[in-house]
Amino acid sequence: MRILLSNDDGYFAPGLEVLAGALAGLGDIVVVAPEQNCSGASNSLTLSRPLVLRKAASGFHYVNGTPTDCVHLAVTGMLDQLPDIIVSGINHGANMGDDTIYSGTVAAATEGYLLGIPSIAISLTSFEPKNYATAGQVARQLVERFIRNPIKEPVLLNVNVPDIPYVELKGTEVTRLGRRHKAEPVVKMQSPRNETVYWIGAAGGAADAGPGTDFNAVDRGFVSITPLQIDLTHVAQLPSIRQWAL
Repeated sequence: MRILLSNDDGYFAPGLEVLAGALAGLGDIVVVAPEQNCSGASNSLTLSRPLVLRKAASGFHYVNGTPTDCVHLAVTGMLDQLPDIIVSGINHGANMGDDTIYSGTVAAATEGYLLGIPSIAISLTSFEPKNYATAGQVARQLVERFIRNPIKEPVLLNVNVPDIPYVELKGTEVTRLGRRHKAEPVVKMQSPRNETVYWIGAAGGAADAGPGTDFNAVDRGFVSITPLQIDLTHVAQLPSIRQWAL
């Protein structure tokens, strides 16, 4: 079993170290992660400059680029054989609902999926994480399940784990993405040079968080597993847009 790990918090992130430790012994593990924190990078590729692949003392490889760069470089240029599965994380903070559009953690897994490799993005749902080990144990169980019963087609799973001890988890639910309210306003400040600068505001609260959503599952202490797809076509609008375009 060949396992490729990546993330968006950087090769030095504690969540990545926990993930690598949790999956140890399940196969040949290679880590390729960003040199710096790339949270919010989404699916961006670096096309304006060359990428450099380096190896840290930990044995982790890192790239001066985005999470998508890392997976793309590993799969198409670094590795002699394709990985059997890609796991991205453990992210510092949730990736639920609309977050998945911006998430570098999900983007790394998405790149694997686009390259035909089953991929999992795993996040711990707190910005003050205390239970990385819980998410690590969940990740190991999912990979063990994949080893026992491989999924026969490329799949992209978005996994969110409540930040609680493993024994307190209520179980696992397969969910759909919820929706957030619009983001909070930008934060305006004055720089030392008396320029107005802006910080992107926090994500909004959950608007669609009913039964069956990732928000609902996590709030109730369940691990949320959401299968994602990449086809952005709004199929229901095709007839009306055809009529409008004519």
